[in-house]
Amino acid sequence: QVQLVESGGGLVQAGGSLRLSCAASESIFSFSNMGWYRQAPGKQREWVASITRGGIVNYADSVTGRFTISRDNTKNTLYLQINSLKPEDTAVYYCNIWSTVYTYWGQGTQVTVSS
Repeated sequence: QVQLVESGGGLVQAGGSLRLSCAASESIFSFSNMGWYRQAPGKQREWVASITRGGIVNYADSVTGRFTISRDNTKNTLYLQINSLKPEDTAVYYCNIWSTVYTYWGQGTQVTVSS
């Protein structure tokens, strides 16, 4: 069972930045697609960004230009650089890794943006 551990969340003022990390317990990164999702209070979980095993990235319209997803296969770690934070970015952020035969989720890290 692969375990994913997110870190890097916290309380930040609007306009600030954070870097989220997601570390995997096993070396499956190079075979996997990966993504970040978030869930705000009272709302459904939504997709934020993804990066394929080949390095192709995609972003939700709401975060394009402010968020950057990246991966380091040598460290089994996925990152999300978040800049120009807005109060509406407040949510629990989850990482997800998947292939055609598996999918794993982390436990989430809280990001709170104050206005």
